[in-house]
Amino acid sequence: MKQNELLTQWLAEEHVAHIHGWDFSHIHGRFQEEDDLPWDYRLLVQHHLQPESRILDIDTGGGEFLLSLNHPHSLTAATENYPPNVALCRDLLLPLGVDFRQADGGGPLPYPDDSFDLILNRHGDYAPREISRLLKPGGVFLTDQVGAENDRELVALLLDPVPPLPFPKQYLKIAREELESCGLEALEAQEAFRPIRFWDVGALVWFARIIEWEFPGFSVERCLDRLYQAQALLERDGVIQGTIHRYLLVVRKPVAR
Repeated sequence: MKQNELLTQWLAEEHVAHIHGWDFSHIHGRFQEEDDLPWDYRLLVQHHLQPESRILDIDTGGGEFLLSLNHPHSLTAATENYPPNVALCRDLLLPLGVDFRQADGGGPLPYPDDSFDLILNRHGDYAPREISRLLKPGGVFLTDQVGAENDRELVALLLDPVPPLPFPKQYLKIAREELESCGLEALEAQEAFRPIRFWDVGALVWFARIIEWEFPGFSVERCLDRLYQAQALLERDGVIQGTIHRYLLVVRKPVAR
């Protein structure tokens, strides 16, 4: 394919790189990740979720995963602070009776002490002391996190110079120590590095624009030479591959004796 045709395609991907909630369906079938993690987030949530559980989903996105659990809405709460997702949650969750509040996941949350049996957080921010405060005794916090070294080969492929790690404290050891220092007990802790693969550069363009904190300053025109290098790599190998960094923590608030 000629360079001007590639450029037209990539600019089109850049133009449509907007999402509501956390929906990557635009590049479905054009990339692959998280299909070989050593844990299954949904199964873990279902294991700890009881019919009578009062649950909170921090940084819920558009509430897609939360609603897929089919938990009673009267026992369900959620927070989100990204403005497009806040609007989506207000339109979708509040009419269902979900206790949705706009709030920064990493700050104080507008719920009383000892409110929840189960707190969920997937790829979002949280404050360890708030988790400890909000959990009922015996309650569980379950978080699946993106690690500090996520997508670094892809960042290096597209950006020169390579920017520093956006979240340098995102390691399992640090996260576990922070939660345990707030009096919580670790039930499960795992960390994994797995492949992420792209089968066309346009999908990578869309991805880099969406994940702007990992690819700061990326644009098609600014990084065009790098994109042509990525295209050459794709034509040589049939795939562009990087590495995702993930970790899982499940902790419990002890019951007072």
